[in-house]
Amino acid sequence: MMKEYRILVSDPLSEEGIFPLRDAEGLSVVFDTELTPQELAEKIGGFDALLVRSKTQVTRELIEKAERLKIIGRAGVGVDNIDLEAATEKGIIVVNAPDGNTNSAAEHTIAMLMSMARKIPQAFTALRNREWDRKSFVGVELKGKTLGVVGLGRIGMEVAARAKGQRMNIIAYDPFLTEERAEELGIGFGTVEEVLKASDFITVHTPLLKETRHLINAEAFKLMKPGVQIINCARGGIIDENALYDAIKSGKVAGAALDVFEQEPMVDFRLLDLPEVVATPHLGASTFEAQENVAIDVSHDVVSYFSTGTVRNSVNLPSVPREIMKKIEPYFDLSERLGAFLTDLSDSTATEVNISYSGELADFEVGPLTRNVLKGLLKRHLGNRVNDVNAMFLAHQKGITVNENKSASSKGFTNLISVEVLTATGRRKTAGALLNGQGPRIVKVDDYIVDVVPDGHLLFIRHHDRPGVIGRVGTLLGQEGVNIATMQVGRSAEGGAAIMMLSIDKPAEEKSLRQLEELAEIDKVKAVDLKKLLLR
Repeated sequence: MMKEYRILVSDPLSEEGIFPLRDAEGLSVVFDTELTPQELAEKIGGFDALLVRSKTQVTRELIEKAERLKIIGRAGVGVDNIDLEAATEKGIIVVNAPDGNTNSAAEHTIAMLMSMARKIPQAFTALRNREWDRKSFVGVELKGKTLGVVGLGRIGMEVAARAKGQRMNIIAYDPFLTEERAEELGIGFGTVEEVLKASDFITVHTPLLKETRHLINAEAFKLMKPGVQIINCARGGIIDENALYDAIKSGKVAGAALDVFEQEPMVDFRLLDLPEVVATPHLGASTFEAQENVAIDVSHDVVSYFSTGTVRNSVNLPSVPREIMKKIEPYFDLSERLGAFLTDLSDSTATEVNISYSGELADFEVGPLTRNVLKGLLKRHLGNRVNDVNAMFLAHQKGITVNENKSASSKGFTNLISVEVLTATGRRKTAGALLNGQGPRIVKVDDYIVDVVPDGHLLFIRHHDRPGVIGRVGTLLGQEGVNIATMQVGRSAEGGAAIMMLSIDKPAEEKSLRQLEELAEIDKVKAVDLKKLLLR
């Protein structure tokens, strides 16, 4: 470091955690944790780095005043209090600490599990009220019981390992968990429904996405064993709190342990009034060690950025050389759409991804495009936590092998991007190109030539090439009120295997998809909603 960089710490952080900043040459650290938003806005122009937790709101207005700011460090996982778009536009790197609170959150989950199972908070409350009541607080043992883990990421894995130490049986669901991987871990493998049906205790560890909001709802409770007990130390909203209340009142759920709520701090006190519920005020990451670890992680990234220009846990786009960006930027949208298309087309998650660049693209650095393909592939399951910077890391973390290939031959196109995914159920392929004046196109699906705009609501239909099939498909969709905007047909040979790609004006109902699959000539129907996937 040839010059001195000034770092502002605007939220309380562990002094031990920022030791890497204190120890580094050329860094000057200023603690000022009582600034009002106006005072922070007036002061931020004199700093090169800003370290925050959740209190400081790093808004677009603040970022516009940060004339020298080069990096923002969030001592924690979530970055909801930071305007990532504004930071990216201004070339400011944003880093977080995704691993620092893993142990703390896992331990808290186990503490909640055991407190619920043995009714410890309720018994303590009675004792403080001068009541010696042993009969009301008979609990259950964990040994030999089945713990269902919904979401087997970093924290879910740690919880499962600790629960095995209590001699519990583990069954888990995760969109990236395979039966082979579960066998290696010594745990059971199942769908969400299978996990809910088999478990005596259930703990959720998924991100909060459209697909996971109210994942545990009234229908889910119907699948569970009578007397099931449930834990949520992940995100408020994964469990439908109204449905949980009803399930407890009916006797279906014997206990609930909650650290997070749909509305914080205004929690649903109807739940807390139930004697079957134990709760804490979002304490999963509230340990001295976790506070220190997240501060250490972001401090190391800040030091690394100013000394080498590299960071480990960036959550926004890195700077791309202008000459490369000018060549590949037109393909960003297409590459992400190809990944998103294959995600919906495939019956299971990818274990290997092969991305090929043909034509002029073969002469460029295409790493940003590869990350964009992966972002499209992963977004369905991981939501907005996936970006161009961490897409490759997350793919490797999920056990996905990524291969990048280049070829001068572009099969008649100026540039062609081909993506192939291998899953537990087979292999799916697609290819895309930019057509002059017409924008991105999917030009190949598996081995069939097509010309499809990768946008909106699509239907992929695999069928036998027989007279009248197209008419029957159109008639059935028309009866269901589904209008076909465009249709592409590809076939291998007359009378053989064929596909249809339909662009429709609104999503087809499950009933319509089942009716299509019941037609004798049709083998498979898949709905692809690129609008939903790409608007996260």
